[in-house]
Amino acid sequence: MGKVVGIDLGTTNSVIAVMEGGKPVVIANSEGMRTTPSVVGFSNDGEQLVGQMARRQSVLNPQNTYSAVKRYMGRRYAELSPESKRVPYTIRKDESGNIKIKCPRLRKEFAPEEVSAMILRKLAEEATRYLGEPVTGAVITVPAYFNDAQRQATRDAGRIAGLEVMRVLNEPTAASLAYGLDRREQQTILVFDLGGGTFDVSVLDIDDGVFEVKATAGDTQLGGNDFDKKIVDWLADQFLEKESIDLRRDRQSLQRLMEAAEKAKIELSGVTVTDINLPFITATEDGPKHLETRLVRSQFEDLCRDLIGRLRSPVKQALADANLTSRDIDEVVLVGGSTRMPMVKQLVRSLIDREPNENVNPDEVVAVGAAIQAGILTQEVRDIMLLDVIPLSLGLETIGGVTKN
Repeated sequence: MGKVVGIDLGTTNSVIAVMEGGKPVVIANSEGMRTTPSVVGFSNDGEQLVGQMARRQSVLNPQNTYSAVKRYMGRRYAELSPESKRVPYTIRKDESGNIKIKCPRLRKEFAPEEVSAMILRKLAEEATRYLGEPVTGAVITVPAYFNDAQRQATRDAGRIAGLEVMRVLNEPTAASLAYGLDRREQQTILVFDLGGGTFDVSVLDIDDGVFEVKATAGDTQLGGNDFDKKIVDWLADQFLEKESIDLRRDRQSLQRLMEAAEKAKIELSGVTVTDINLPFITATEDGPKHLETRLVRSQFEDLCRDLIGRLRSPVKQALADANLTSRDIDEVVLVGGSTRMPMVKQLVRSLIDREPNENVNPDEVVAVGAAIQAGILTQEVRDIMLLDVIPLSLGLETIGGVTKN
């Protein structure tokens, strides 16, 4: 049997890790990066590109480059909000009401699971190259609040990629495994996981190798991409007012706005003001038009006030479900690149009244936890027991159509 790996299939970036000598190791890709952009594209020659190579062609070839596909996994077209359909590539519904992603270059359509499978296959190939032996099995992480259809879609993506999906593991639970691997004292921790497309909160008890999830809550349609979209709309509205041109209607302009917004968001985590310069963003009869502006961190925080408000209720819900108060939490673990935003850290401090733990790498910790779970399943890791919860109620339908929980 080949090697079993842990994969964090993310909305923005994906990571793969493996147990080596009893320690989890994150595997770098062929470009030397430890995270691989969750982007799939097809070049002008029809060649399939995954990761950084696909991301590089996204501005010049937006219709054949697909990012943030995780948000469409296991969902019906009718469930999508108008906001989530606003992407530079084309999504449509098939005869059954499922989501299809159009590829003009190949003149065909893909299901979201097929696109995710391409990312998983790339990660498995990188791991095979690193290990020198085939990768046959994987533990793949999902947001804790993914429903059954979304979890099944993740399993399907793994199978299409040629992997035996040994376990679908909740992302906050995976992060807690990585955080608590060497800890033996009893602790109650809260995992705050804000990724590119999803948000989860889990409350866990860790005690001498036993990881017990007490409660979980979340929002599968809230993540860093939504913060980017606030900047995209702000830039587009400014330009519309000044030039009477809506940049969101042009695929290339929208793609450039999205990239500039993500860059500005990242910069504002370290500095209080950032300049956004997009030369030749569009052209009219009068000639080329440029977009030049400056965004201050306080402005950005004002734009995102409603998103920050949406982060509050899952935290309160998870604490209530666990029958705990903020004073009962010993440690807060931040997971996901979006937790680097100062306003997110400030929200966590205000809700839990303690400094968040930043000892773990928010980008890699989920994949590390998945690798540990893979080690548990293959008995490379012993003396650890995981007791997880399901995020949704289960019931049995009895006579008369009544459901008993």
